Amino acid sequence: MAFLAIEATNIITDQSSLLALKVHITHDPNNFLANNWTASTSVCNWVGITCDSQNNRIIVLNLTSMSLTGTIPPHIGNLSFLVQLRLRNNGFHGSLPVDIVHLHRLEIFHLELNSFQGEISSWLGSLPKLQI
Repeated sequence: MAFLAIEATNIITDQSSLLALKVHITHDPNNFLANNWTASTSVCNWVGITCDSQNNRIIVLNLTSMSLTGTIPPHIGNLSFLVQLRLRNNGFHGSLPVDIVHLHRLEIFHLELNSFQGEISSWLGSLPKLQI
């Protein structure tokens, strides 16, 4: 029974991280997140989310070409099972949070066609599985 409590806490952490991201989205013209990313819906059924059925954790965050505008909060670093982070072709801006270094399983990281600022090269090398 203790195992189930730990598993629930982990998916709750993932959900909280995504809800923090949702708060940082200032423009969602197609209401992808507004209508779908709600506490009443299982996070594994949210648009753009894929969960690992074995661990019940988020492994893919794919918001490609959703016309979203906003910033990426540090909470994104709490998605510890994330393998793919796809934010391509949106209106994200500002600096990428250094907390992304905590995503040790990250293999695919697509950010092109956004307006991010600052350097990422200093911490990019700390992602051992990242495919460049």
